Amino acid sequence: MGIVVVEVCDGNAITSINIEEILEKEFPEVAVLMNECLSFCGLCRVKPYALVNNKRIFGNTPEECLDKIRAVIKEELAVYE
Repeated sequence: MGIVVVEVCDGNAITSINIEEILEKEFPEVAVLMNECLSFCGLCRVKPYALVNNKRIFGNTPEECLDKIRAVIKEELAVYE
């Protein structure tokens, strides 16, 4: 369906986990887009991050970032319930 869009820079540390498969399996309403660059130069080297409906979500580890992404996805989906 893709009512929530998660964008990930393919050079980011969060790609050490299979975020696309994990999120799309857990949330059928989510579309994960892997991009070459999200134009936040240098940010992908500092911390794992992703954009969820254009909101920047950060974590100290890929797993922490994934947990925060899940929480924001749930908030976004709550609008449609």
